[in-house]
Amino acid sequence: MTQNSPRQLSLPVYLPDDETFQSYYPASGNDELIQKLQASAEGLLASSLYVYGPEKSGRTHLMHAACAHANDLERRTLYIPLGIHASISPALFEGLESLELICIDDVEAIAGHPVWEEAIFHLYNRIAEQQDCRLIVSGNASPSEAGFSLPDLVSRMQWGLIYQLQPMADDEKLAALQRRAAMRGLQLSDDVGRFLLTRMARDLRTLFDVLDKLDKASMVHQRKLTIPFIKEMLRL
Repeated sequence: MTQNSPRQLSLPVYLPDDETFQSYYPASGNDELIQKLQASAEGLLASSLYVYGPEKSGRTHLMHAACAHANDLERRTLYIPLGIHASISPALFEGLESLELICIDDVEAIAGHPVWEEAIFHLYNRIAEQQDCRLIVSGNASPSEAGFSLPDLVSRMQWGLIYQLQPMADDEKLAALQRRAAMRGLQLSDDVGRFLLTRMARDLRTLFDVLDKLDKASMVHQRKLTIPFIKEMLRL
C-alpha cells in the first residue's frame, strides 16, 4: 500500500506481497475481468468496476493485485476491506476521490447499514464528477442481490461494469497446486494433487495453506510429498 494519503496511515490494512496479478491463477472465463482490473488500476478504464463471487473465490486476491499494480505505477491507492467496518468510520470515504484508485472489498458487510451505504453512494457521485480516480468494488453477490437498502446505491453500482468471478474447475485447481509446488521446489504428482482436492476444502487459499504446511514438513522430515506422508502430517 502506498503511503501518499494520511488517511491510509490510520487504516490497519497492509497488502500482502504475494497477491499480485502474476501470482493469480485465473479460471477459464475470467480473462476479460483480469484485463479490466488491470486497465482500471492503470487509470485506463473510465467506468467503475464491480466484481462478485462467493467467499474464498479469489476476489480479495484480485483487489490486492489491482492495488499492487497501481502502486507499481506510482498511482495513489487505498484498499478498504469492509469486513472490518466495525473498527473504522464511514468518514474514511471523505475526500478519497483525490486518490487514483480505491478498492472496496467485501461491500456486502455494510449492506443494510444506512450511514455506510450513503457514504459509498456519495463517493460514487464524487468520483463520477472528476477524471482521475478509479473505483473497484467487490462483493459476494451482484448489486441487486447483495441486500443494500439504498436503491440509489444499487443504481450507481449498476452504472459501471459488473463481472461475476467464475469458479475454477478441478483440473485448473490441480494445475495451480502443481505450479505453486514447483515454485517451492516440490514435485506434486497428479495422484497426490487429486488426493488433496478430495480431502481438503476446495478453495485455493485453503489448498495453498495446506501445501505450505506440507512444504515445511517435507523439509523437516526430508520426505517427498506422497499420500502416506500427507495422511501422516495432516492426520487424515
